[in-house]
Amino acid sequence: MITPEITSFSAIQEWVGLYLLQQGYEIPNWAIFEHIHSLDFNAVNSKIETITSPAILQSYPDWLYSRLEDELGKSRWEKEAVFLNQPADVFLRVNTLKVNPNKLVALLAEEGIQAETVKPLPYTLRLLKRQNVFRSAYFKQGYFEVQDWSSQQVVPLLNPEPGMRIIDACAGAGGKTLHLAALMKNKGKIIAMDTEGWKLKILMERANRAGITIIEPRVIDSSKTIKRLYDSADGLLTDVPCSGLGVLRRNPDTKWKLNNEAIERTRLIQQEILENYNQVVRKGGTFVYATCSILPAENENQINAFVDKNNAYDLMSTKTIYPSESGADGFFMALMKHQN
Repeated sequence: MITPEITSFSAIQEWVGLYLLQQGYEIPNWAIFEHIHSLDFNAVNSKIETITSPAILQSYPDWLYSRLEDELGKSRWEKEAVFLNQPADVFLRVNTLKVNPNKLVALLAEEGIQAETVKPLPYTLRLLKRQNVFRSAYFKQGYFEVQDWSSQQVVPLLNPEPGMRIIDACAGAGGKTLHLAALMKNKGKIIAMDTEGWKLKILMERANRAGITIIEPRVIDSSKTIKRLYDSADGLLTDVPCSGLGVLRRNPDTKWKLNNEAIERTRLIQQEILENYNQVVRKGGTFVYATCSILPAENENQINAFVDKNNAYDLMSTKTIYPSESGADGFFMALMKHQN
């Protein structure tokens, strides 16, 4: 609940000024801040300590803070709430079809871009200083893509190999599709699907830049698009629509646009994808479900319900990447295997 002391707009302005002072910023010489200009640091801290709502302190809507606290647990969510307000690092995924990571580090250094390799994946780089890498000559030549460290953990779960036939059913603009192609050494077949044709157009432009030729784009314009692919794939990747609660550092306005109804609508879409798309996987094939959310309702709850209902799949593993532990985006991923 919002405390009575800050229910008016002028009071909210006061708390903004107090917070800026506490963080070491100089506040403008505006009339709305006149009565707090004379406060010393201890007085600022004392006033801020009178705020009793952690949602206000961390700048989250009350309903969202409470829901995440309920689903994740108080201790876990308190850590994530703080970390999701911190600036996000920039990670690159090296296109190993064109260059090896150490060589790219050296090439970027020549352009004044400092980067380092990051475990556990051998082709992940992190920028030591935030810079506009899209101006790099090596980006334009397809040597790398900007992709978060957590996002890069998803595709390897499928264990993609050259010659496989894999369906990326929620491909979007293709970050993970390109990752698949690189791990498959540009050999085999990837069917990249999405309900938005313009996203697939961007994907193919990126594929051309990366030197990738094994991707076939298909717009999902009816249920028949999926049915035509039943029992045809060695692997299925579904990076499903979600609330985006794991990537609030990159999209902080998301938390003010969401509501419980929107999350529920998204959950129903996720369920539909799980129930209908899984049928494209051959016996013995693998199925990966992923979200950029840390909300259990979208993650383990969805997968447990699916596996309990669908006897054709065994749940092999699940993984939640928490921003406070990884320094990267929040992600969830589950690996399932179609029984023989």
